[in-house]
Amino acid sequence: MKQERQYLTVSELTGYLKRKFDADPYLGRVYLTGEISNYRFRPNAHQYFSLKDEQAKINAIMFRSAFAKLKFKPEEGMKVILVGRVSIYPASGSYQIYVEQMEPAGIGALYQAYEQLKKKLAAEGLFSQPKKKLPHFPKKIAVITSRSGAVIKDIMTTVRRRYPIAKLYLFPAQVQGQEAAGDLVARIQQVEQGNFDVLIIGRGGGSIEDLWPFNEERVVRALAACKLPVISSVGHETDTTLTDYVADMRAATPTAAAELAVPVLSDELLKIKQQQLRLVQAFRGLLHTKQQRLASLSQAAIFLQPGRLYEGYFQRIDLLNQRLQQQADHILVTKERKLTTLKQHLFNVSPLEQLHLKQRQLIFLQKNLQKNGQNYLKLRQQQTGQLIAQLNALSPLKILARGYGYVVIANQVVKSVTEVKLNQNFDLHLKDGTIIAKAIKIKEQNKNG
Repeated sequence: MKQERQYLTVSELTGYLKRKFDADPYLGRVYLTGEISNYRFRPNAHQYFSLKDEQAKINAIMFRSAFAKLKFKPEEGMKVILVGRVSIYPASGSYQIYVEQMEPAGIGALYQAYEQLKKKLAAEGLFSQPKKKLPHFPKKIAVITSRSGAVIKDIMTTVRRRYPIAKLYLFPAQVQGQEAAGDLVARIQQVEQGNFDVLIIGRGGGSIEDLWPFNEERVVRALAACKLPVISSVGHETDTTLTDYVADMRAATPTAAAELAVPVLSDELLKIKQQQLRLVQAFRGLLHTKQQRLASLSQAAIFLQPGRLYEGYFQRIDLLNQRLQQQADHILVTKERKLTTLKQHLFNVSPLEQLHLKQRQLIFLQKNLQKNGQNYLKLRQQQTGQLIAQLNALSPLKILARGYGYVVIANQVVKSVTEVKLNQNFDLHLKDGTIIAKAIKIKEQNKNG
């Protein structure tokens, strides 16, 4: 019986395709760039538009909650970069992108590079490395920042106020511009060559372009490889750079970075005095307890008759010696039996017997190979002779040898009398040569019989 086909409805097919789109990990987060098209602002509502380039276009929707977070006003023809997910709208069956984030292309290029590098370094485990603990009482603090900026002044003021016995060492570096990344890496390497307790790296606030040297891959990797504890203080509190992720601590401001690096000296001195008092009191109490215990233990029977302490050990030594002798005898017998078994097994698997067997097998295989090769060669010779005979039977020269010939005019073989004109020269080819002839009379065969 023929199986009946099951037909899908349009809704079922569209639903199946939508599930495929939603389950695809590559479509769950898409980074897209293009030009805004068909855009008309809708107040307090979802925004619908298209994103296009020279060859293609895709419909886009940005929900009101995501659109409210934009820091710019989209316009028709504006080139943007956006992040979203691609899915199918079941009602029309068309695919579209649901926009989650969008920026102008100029800023968006940096943002996309930031996100891609962040994802790459996170996948390598650079951000999840164990964080190094900051020293509680640092003696030498290295600072990498601009020589003329307010960062170093704030750090110096804070350290001098909180912990003046610490020494600050400035490693001036460019913190903005194309050459800043290389300069920062050089200063980090220079700091590692010295004997410092902690490193503070940072700069003041600015745009994403200004802070970009602290998002450069080589700077991030240099900080991640730094053996010193690192405090990152880049930009304002709302700014986050990739150096913040690899640093052991992140500070919102230079002042906060200095506060993380050093304690308050007066507080520490007070703690020391308090701990000193507690230590003296605890020591006195412990000494009194130990003295009481000593007096109690000195009256114990073990101290009055110390010889009893060794009686049990002597008996245990005798028992252990006996067990040791028994174990040694047992191991010796076991090893002798195993040696006998191995000797018998070695005799049974003698290499000479295996060698003789393999030699006999080799001789048999050589003879078999030679015989099969001869048979194969003979068969191929017979097949070749048959093919030569067939070719000779089909040769045009055989036909000419039976008295046949063929006519050629202008290097073309004549197949009909209609191709020859009266008094026209032609070549008649026979088995042993060619005759040059002329058509004196043309007689066409009667087609009616």
